[in-house]
Amino acid sequence: MNILGIDIGGSALKGAPVNIKTGQLLAERHRISTPDVLTPKAMAAAVNKLARHFKWKGPIGVGFPGVIHDNVILTSANLHKDFIGCDAGKLFGKATGLPVSLVNDADAAGVAEVKFGAGKGIGGTILLLTFGTGVGSALFVDGRLYPNSEFGHLQIKHKSAEHFVSAAAKERDELSYKKWAHKVSDYLNQLENVLWPKLIIVGGGISADHDKWFKYLKVRTPVVAASFLNEAGIVGAALAVKK
Repeated sequence: MNILGIDIGGSALKGAPVNIKTGQLLAERHRISTPDVLTPKAMAAAVNKLARHFKWKGPIGVGFPGVIHDNVILTSANLHKDFIGCDAGKLFGKATGLPVSLVNDADAAGVAEVKFGAGKGIGGTILLLTFGTGVGSALFVDGRLYPNSEFGHLQIKHKSAEHFVSAAAKERDELSYKKWAHKVSDYLNQLENVLWPKLIIVGGGISADHDKWFKYLKVRTPVVAASFLNEAGIVGAALAVKK
């Protein structure tokens, strides 16, 4: 079965049709930039635009950066506040005329990595973190997802950790990879001491540059880049569609 996976982020949404039996993209990823903070109505129009790009007629899975309960968005830290309380499954479904399922974006990336990628076949506790506009997280124990973990909002100096360690924070503060990696190490050390993961998988756009900063991390847990890199969210959003 093929499903259109869409990954909504703080600066863009991107998607592609996915073969959910193999995890492979069936077409080149399409990206729509969102330099302005879009209202739910405007985001629904962008989702429809992406679906029309592929002339899509089947189910759609959407990864969204917030806590999701039954397609209802409960938090929206880096996108429009009007998303809070919004049944985006209905909203996006009405815009596209197609069945739409929602999942937390980091959970989506984690599902892809555990099923087909860097976490495949690994038991125990696996933590996936995505570094982008914010910091997303997904926690797995023996392949089972603990949904909506939101470790990016762990408090550091009375602020969410993502304020200090997101890829956006690196750019904002003009940090070198080395200085930024030291901040990330401190953050990972806190998570290690609570969760004791067997493996940490890093996703998000900056994971493509892992060779520039993994070497500066000071952690006890093995850290690997997501196999799907920045496409994990697309694949996982498709895999999470309720069939």
